[in-house]
Amino acid sequence: MSLDKATVLRVARLARLKVRQDRLEPLAAELNNILGWVEQLNEVDTDDVPPMTSVVSMKLRWRDDDVTDGGAVDDVLANAPEGENGFFAVPKVVE
Repeated sequence: MSLDKATVLRVARLARLKVRQDRLEPLAAELNNILGWVEQLNEVDTDDVPPMTSVVSMKLRWRDDDVTDGGAVDDVLANAPEGENGFFAVPKVVE
């Protein structure tokens, strides 16, 4: 796949990027190089490679899913400008 200046300009507009006319040609060359590298990756045989989330084999540690109040209401409300009955007090926005 090869990108021309018109395609680069269109992609730049879609990405809300302002690109000067004199930078379109070098940018097209850079994007073509990137697309070439991606095409090289398509040549790699990954049929026998299992999906993985990490390069190190590990098992996730699970914990009980207990619902708590956090136990730190006073500490959290100490950071608030105003608190009332254990909740944040905020100014009325809609009348």
